[in-house]
Amino acid sequence: MMAHPDTLRELLNRYETLRARPGRPQELDDVSYTLCVSTNTRDIHDALRAAREHIAGAAQAA
Repeated sequence: MMAHPDTLRELLNRYETLRARPGRPQELDDVSYTLCVSTNTRDIHDALRAAREHIAGAAQAA
């Protein structure tokens, strides 16, 4: 099961914001973990790809 596109969009935005601002490693780890769980993946790169694909697919279906 995949998280709702709005939830994934929020997680992606949070991840990108934290990546741009070093100094908050625990928060970045937490959002990375949540992205992996939300996309049923084990690697952040796979999670990012899966989230983006799911969001794009939902936008096309709308």
